[in-house]
Amino acid sequence: MSHLQIVYDGECPFCSRYVTMSRLRDSVGAVELIDARSSHPLIEELKQLGFDLNMGMVARYNSVDYFGADCLHLLSMLSSRVGWLNRIASGAFANKSIARLSYPILRTGRNLTLAAMGRARIT
Repeated sequence: MSHLQIVYDGECPFCSRYVTMSRLRDSVGAVELIDARSSHPLIEELKQLGFDLNMGMVARYNSVDYFGADCLHLLSMLSSRVGWLNRIASGAFANKSIARLSYPILRTGRNLTLAAMGRARIT
């Protein structure tokens, strides 16, 4: 049985919407969504492993960690293709090169949005 945990910024409207709309449960089964601002034990473990959660989300899938663009690519490969928005996101980010080129732009948009909303960085 596969196991998927996704660590994302719960205060980011884009991150929150993406992880809830991707319909991963349809294709993977159980998915644990973890807010990077919470006190979940995985947060500290990822920080100790050197992941900067301000720079990207993390998916732990079958004990392997995927960060940033690699996480986006993995999630697009695992996501259900149900719904037009899922088809677009899955189609675009299933291409690893597009995911790698897009991720810094998406992260910059996230950071600017959070700054405009007055949100602090993840500590």
